[in-house]
Amino acid sequence: MNRFVTGALPARTLLSVLCASLLSLSVHATPLTRDNGAAVGNNQNSQTAGPNGPTLLQDAQLLQKLQRFDRERVPERVVHARGTGAHGEFTSTADISDLTIAKVFKKGATTPVFVRFSAVTNNSHSPETLRDPRGFATKFYTADGNWDLVGNNFPTFFIRDAIKFPDMVHAFKTDPRTNLDDDSRRMDFLSHHPESIRTLTMLYSNYGTPVGYRFMDGSSVHAYKLINDEGQVHYVKFSWKSQQGIKNLGPKEVQLMQGRDYSHMTRDLITAIDKGDYPKWDLYLQVVEPQDLAKFEFDPLDATKIWPESLVPAQKIGTMVLNRNPDNVFQETEQVAMAPSNLVPGIEPSEDRLLQGRLFAYADTQMYRIGANHMSLPINRPKVPVSNGNQDGQLNGGHTTTSVNYQPSRRMNREEDARGVYSQLTLSGTTQQAPIYRTQDFKQTGELFRSFTSKEQKDLINTLGGELAKTDDEARHHLLSFFYKADTAYGEGLTKVANGDLKRVKALAAELQD
Repeated sequence: MNRFVTGALPARTLLSVLCASLLSLSVHATPLTRDNGAAVGNNQNSQTAGPNGPTLLQDAQLLQKLQRFDRERVPERVVHARGTGAHGEFTSTADISDLTIAKVFKKGATTPVFVRFSAVTNNSHSPETLRDPRGFATKFYTADGNWDLVGNNFPTFFIRDAIKFPDMVHAFKTDPRTNLDDDSRRMDFLSHHPESIRTLTMLYSNYGTPVGYRFMDGSSVHAYKLINDEGQVHYVKFSWKSQQGIKNLGPKEVQLMQGRDYSHMTRDLITAIDKGDYPKWDLYLQVVEPQDLAKFEFDPLDATKIWPESLVPAQKIGTMVLNRNPDNVFQETEQVAMAPSNLVPGIEPSEDRLLQGRLFAYADTQMYRIGANHMSLPINRPKVPVSNGNQDGQLNGGHTTTSVNYQPSRRMNREEDARGVYSQLTLSGTTQQAPIYRTQDFKQTGELFRSFTSKEQKDLINTLGGELAKTDDEARHHLLSFFYKADTAYGEGLTKVANGDLKRVKALAAELQD
């Protein structure tokens, strides 16, 4: 200390050293380092050329802090950007070994999970009160590897073919000219797709504005295949049923909530888990024999359709509880990479045209957003060993010691497993580009509308009718004719609120085939 007193150091240097010394006395102090582990001597001031000179390029701490800050954001998800997540576990409660060899469904088995809930079309900083479908994606860290069940809170989707997905998302996003929301753009697009109206009805009902993630169901939307140890195939759909019940916000409640809290869904989930009120969902399964697919009036592999439980009963096969919030939102919730192509032996994709495109698109998106080695991140890493010839790429944190990065090999072979061979599908006909032939675009929408309470019907008609009133005349009347075809009372109510011409709506509806 003597040399400080005698002026051996300039006053500013002395002050800096004293500040650093005081900071180091903190009860919970840990060493401050750069990313290479080297100690940081001064994190309060940049190095300069003298007291008044420019900043020095050699200041590694300054450069690294700015470099890392400049790169804090990976590209935002195009869809499902606004989300929250939680850890938990799934317990299988039913014996379905006659349906699948997947170990996750062995009765009594408990599997760690991570669930990411999200909006679908809105951006990462959008209010959670905005009307939107909600993503419900579950990563199961199974004994067979990771299985991702990537679905929504709605059991159907707007389109049935993946080739239309980019168009649909573009239409739902903000206007590229003004960057403003404009629902008339989505109405213009959907007026060409009558298969969309069941999901559109869900969106503009109060189901489009949930009270919280705990209070909504989830669905696989798509059909999948389960394969048993004899190679037999069964088509299935999965659905999550909330033990907390379903709670939605009405139109007036949405306005009040947005003025009070634009992150109400995330806050509700985090708060509930923090205080030990762990949310639970039961997983249900619907099963269809392959030979029965042709017996439906509609195509059961059409993502715009449900399987009515009156035709295909659902059985409970397990329960999921979410019991831990992420330690770091970016490292877990934002870097979790969900993809329908993450399947395990005993679970396969169906021939659903929308699912077939998602098998490629989701995994490809994660490689673009996070990099080729995204599956090695802690949140994405399987609990079982990974062994293949994949190599190199950005952010490769592996420790490969073998010289064999190919297969087969007599030096160190990676054995194939018959459990991983896909089931066989009999094919016939020629290649084509044509729509499915059992569309039945309107019936399920009418059934959905009639299942709502009178208040839910009124809220739906006022909300959706109000948006249709802002839509271009041609698109508005075509959409109104779709809803009229589904249910006359529904169509008439919307036409009145949307200031449509009922006579014209009826004429257009008469031209439609169910």
